Amino acid sequence: MEIKVLGSGCTKCKTLEKITREVVDELNLKASIEKVEDIQKIVEYGVMVTPALIVDGEIVVKGRLPKLDELKEILNK
Repeated sequence: MEIKVLGSGCTKCKTLEKITREVVDELNLKASIEKVEDIQKIVEYGVMVTPALIVDGEIVVKGRLPKLDELKEILNK
């Protein structure tokens, strides 16, 4: 699984990265996690509002922090 956390470095973006890493560890998932902070690259993904989460090339969350249960469900698919 390839996970990308898109965000400029704001508090919500850092929180999304932190909880994503925690959920991956908790669920014992085999995943690579990349933090993308470059605004140009974020725009190339079609994301205008951060934070955003991309899983295997698909935008699954954007513009908000998901609840922990929602994040677990997204990553456990």
